[in-house]
Amino acid sequence: MPECIGSRMSRHTHRRTSGRWRACALAPLLLLPAFGSGQQAPHHVEDARPQVLAPGYSALEYPAPVPGSYALPPLGAAADGELLDSAGNAVTLHGLFRDRTVVLSFIFTTCPDVNGCPLATFVLGRVQQRLAADEKLRDAVRLISVSFDPFNDSPDVMANYGKSFRQHEVDWRFLTAASEQTLAPILDDYGQAVIRDVDPSGKPRGTMSHILRVFLIDAEGKVRNIYSPSFLHPDVLLADIVTVTARDGS
Repeated sequence: MPECIGSRMSRHTHRRTSGRWRACALAPLLLLPAFGSGQQAPHHVEDARPQVLAPGYSALEYPAPVPGSYALPPLGAAADGELLDSAGNAVTLHGLFRDRTVVLSFIFTTCPDVNGCPLATFVLGRVQQRLAADEKLRDAVRLISVSFDPFNDSPDVMANYGKSFRQHEVDWRFLTAASEQTLAPILDDYGQAVIRDVDPSGKPRGTMSHILRVFLIDAEGKVRNIYSPSFLHPDVLLADIVTVTARDGS
């Protein structure tokens, strides 16, 4: 079974070093019953026993930042790259970033780590619900989930995966790549490390590890925040979305 690592975390503020963004500190996860506060586990998480869960699955234990009361200075330009949408059409990241505030996550559909890819999709799903209730804001925001497992996550797979989460009112794209070779420079530009196990012939075995990273990108294509499992929460992310969108006049 594929493996992904979702236990390394960063602060709400970040720095860019040597052309890459990387986490600045660690923080503890909370020990919670599986998907407390009435929230449902992502459909592909089979183990519902009590376990250590990231804070994004529960109610925020401190007041969310007030949108507009703080600034998120640009961390650098968000990289471009060519991908495939869920219909198999070629698209570019910069084409999708244009004139929208974007939340970009890197995932793979068979990730079994509850604090990895399922967390990112869960949090984006909760944000989607709130965007759906705000017509002006939802028209200014785009959610993008990019698979870093093109070997298994074809456009058809991403289309079926997206159907489980996407609401028609909100623009949420589920993308993949034509090959690992075309995907590699994108992952490198975003500092998204992925380790895949291969057999002696070089064929992927299906096992993989990574560190979860979710990016907030403004309408000018600048990275404004980067989230790790410890700080990826719907309330915080939505406050940041509103702050960036309002300050940029979107």
